[in-house]
Amino acid sequence: MGHLAGDASALNPEHLITAATAWAEQDIDPATQRETTHLVALARAGDASAIASLHAAFSGRLAFGTAGLRGPLGAGPLRMNRVVVAQTSAGFAAYLWERAQSGEAESPPSIVIGFDGRVNSDVFARDTAEIMAGAGIRVFLLPEPGPTPLTAFAVRHLRVSAGVMITASHNPPRDNGYKVYLGDQDAGSQIVPPVDGIIADRIARAASRPLSELPRKTDYTVLGSGVADAYVSETAAALLAGFPEAPETPGLPRAASQNLSITYTAMHGVGSDIARRVFTSAGLPAVTVVPEQDRPDGAFPTVDFPNPEEPGALDLAFRVARGGSADLVVAHDPDADRLAIAVPDSADPNGYRRLTGNQLGLLLGWRAAERAWARAEHTGSEPAGALACTIVSSPALRAVAKEYGLDYAETLSGFKWVSRVPGLIFGFEEALGYLTHPDTVRDKDGISASADAIALVRELAAEGRTVWDLLDEASERFGHFASSQITLRLESMAAATALAARIRQEPPQFFGDVSVDQVQDLLVPGLAEVPADVLRFDLSDGARVMIRPSGTEPKLKVYLDTFSDAGSAAERRDAAEAALARLDAAVRKTLAALLAEPTSA
Repeated sequence: MGHLAGDASALNPEHLITAATAWAEQDIDPATQRETTHLVALARAGDASAIASLHAAFSGRLAFGTAGLRGPLGAGPLRMNRVVVAQTSAGFAAYLWERAQSGEAESPPSIVIGFDGRVNSDVFARDTAEIMAGAGIRVFLLPEPGPTPLTAFAVRHLRVSAGVMITASHNPPRDNGYKVYLGDQDAGSQIVPPVDGIIADRIARAASRPLSELPRKTDYTVLGSGVADAYVSETAAALLAGFPEAPETPGLPRAASQNLSITYTAMHGVGSDIARRVFTSAGLPAVTVVPEQDRPDGAFPTVDFPNPEEPGALDLAFRVARGGSADLVVAHDPDADRLAIAVPDSADPNGYRRLTGNQLGLLLGWRAAERAWARAEHTGSEPAGALACTIVSSPALRAVAKEYGLDYAETLSGFKWVSRVPGLIFGFEEALGYLTHPDTVRDKDGISASADAIALVRELAAEGRTVWDLLDEASERFGHFASSQITLRLESMAAATALAARIRQEPPQFFGDVSVDQVQDLLVPGLAEVPADVLRFDLSDGARVMIRPSGTEPKLKVYLDTFSDAGSAAERRDAAEAALARLDAAVRKTLAALLAEPTSA
């Protein structure tokens, strides 16, 4: 995604005032125009806070990356606003024309635009449509706020050259973003390098022109309900084709008559209506919604951060679940591309415990492997396909792929990489992202994944079992994999990158008393899809440590994985968790020692 590109010369207050004044003169949004002129007036009077605010908004530009743009709403090139969206759209349009002229896409190019329920998402979507139409692009605008997976689906369904989704996913309330997909040979996946750099260059060219010179037209097509209807029917059909059959009633899904109580939250987002339509079309039980969070609301009034991973985000869902003795809690993030589930756990104070992304990824991947075997058995062929996850996700999926004779791939972080794995039948990332039906959508899809999760819990209930029982079975069959994460907050992104560089220069030979067998530096060309600032340590006891600086925040992130396949499921779990605790302590000690060392001049 985009990060903040700075300009040291912009620290000069006069420079900031000049830049902000020029910006306000071309701003087409009265609200952000007033915001800028007010700050300029205060800055001219010497107000230090106003000068700081101008610096934060005008000292660079939101950089366009592989997930497009994402940032706080407000005036200035370092914020999400109508000027930035128009310039970005003009640059992206220029790139699409270049693809068309080179024969990589149809001519004229075409695009579908979707938007979620965040503040200004609808405004930014219309701006994108007008600029694209003004550039001669054939434009299709989705009719109402909807989930990101719907826009990803629409790129393939409409066979267009590209897609734009206006969303900031699970970011804080005052953020928004601009996410890009490509059609044609990219098959509806997100962009990858070097395309992001090319588009960024075209955006810079567009931004160098007065905004009034970017032509706009309103002769674009506002779609009806057809795309959403097609998404529901195709997703439901894919789900039903993959549900295991009941032995006693061939042709019907297993446990179809099993009663199941489900609590669902859309987290103030756009997933509820279309998710419930998919559940109904796939013959799944009705859900009880969390009423306070069921409709789109860009203020996200009941949560500090609208992300199911965040502490407290599921509190209302747990309250509703307890009231109805729910068997399952299903939560989407605001644009419904991520999924969290929680199931009863008497040991948890909430009465429910959320599965980690790695746990659900293992279960859904195992389910996909079972589907592949069922298809092969039905057709008399060998099981085929690939299971994939990101490099910082649990390696448990590798064990599943090996057991079922399937291909396996680890990719760099991001579904732009996962979705491009050849022969993909399932992919996931530990941050609650799952792609369960790649033939329908080429991005993570919390809606189809939640339907598979509901069906799985329903089948277990019919057998008198729980998700925890199934995880124990997985431990017995594949070994037990334990995972955790250390996030080290630093004073700047540069400090995080510098710390990673120090570890690279003198990589640890031990973590605690466990030796490092192999070190892989993914900056070395050929070890990953593109060189990446990631270090991988494989330890002699089978554990793994992954270290990378965050690309968007001043943090160093460390991912820990341990494994045990000795003894019963409980013994394996205890051994892996104990090893994880030791590894966590050892890594923290190593990092603390590095931070205590003086840096060389």
